[in-house]
Amino acid sequence: MTTYKGIRGLTIRTVAGDPSPLAIGDIWYDSAARKIQGAKIGAGAWASGGNLNTARTTTGAGTQTAAISGGGYTTAYVAITETYDGSSWTEVADLNTARGRAKAIGLQTAALHIGGESSIHAIVESWNGSSWTEIADINTARYWPAGAGTQTAGLVFLGTPGYTNKNESWDGSSWTELADLNDGRYSAGGGGTQTSAIASGGASAPVVGNTELWDGSSWTEVSNLNTARYGLEVVAADSTVALAFGGTPPVKDETEEWDGSSWTEVADLSTARVEVMGAGTQPSALAIGGNSGSVTNATEEWTKAVAAVTFTSS
Repeated sequence: MTTYKGIRGLTIRTVAGDPSPLAIGDIWYDSAARKIQGAKIGAGAWASGGNLNTARTTTGAGTQTAAISGGGYTTAYVAITETYDGSSWTEVADLNTARGRAKAIGLQTAALHIGGESSIHAIVESWNGSSWTEIADINTARYWPAGAGTQTAGLVFLGTPGYTNKNESWDGSSWTELADLNDGRYSAGGGGTQTSAIASGGASAPVVGNTELWDGSSWTEVSNLNTARYGLEVVAADSTVALAFGGTPPVKDETEEWDGSSWTEVADLSTARVEVMGAGTQPSALAIGGNSGSVTNATEEWTKAVAAVTFTSS
């Protein structure tokens, strides 16, 4: 018979209560409760973060504690850029071209700002931690695209005019057209890496909850969102774990988690909004700005804490 010691090389430790700090995969005997317990990722929840300095629809990239947000729309298109340190936003150097409905990918210190609207843009700007520089344009000018990846290995896909299904890959110097998505649409959510990405929702005819996964060479349709919408955000480390939130119609606060095969509704945003952008991944994400009837500066932080659970016999 296999034992815990045989697997891990350790006996189960005894603790009165829960060990501190909890780590995923911990197993212990709670001498107070007289039960064997373990630690796993618990339910997620949204909490208020520091507000943007300028309320707007915008972009987002980076992590929950080190994010960047560039451009957007207030009552006009703006070039404003702000960075987030986990508690507050600070204004930094502006984009070269003011525009909204663009897509940002990458990190706080190494990001791309792709496409957008003031006219219909193919412009791409690269951020080095202190300033923006225009680099090679995307092949298909568009606004409301989705994207994934990093400053040197990225994807941009979907968007408008029309309901484009175009998909382009970035290698650090140029954009290359790759396999199209199955369903053309705009204002979808997207995230992941250049070789493992997810696209979900969007405006087509009608609004859809369609989800597609990218494996580096082709897109495959999988399970739809529970709530069809556009103007949502999706954050993901890769195509197996993602978080979708916000959108319209009407303006939504719904949040859903993707586990690689299906979407599950979880805790709602505190501020319902459309054209919300995000940063981070499913366990630790940001919801940034957007429009909740008027433009908002609200930032919310999504966290899935480690929680103790009791083992039961079956």
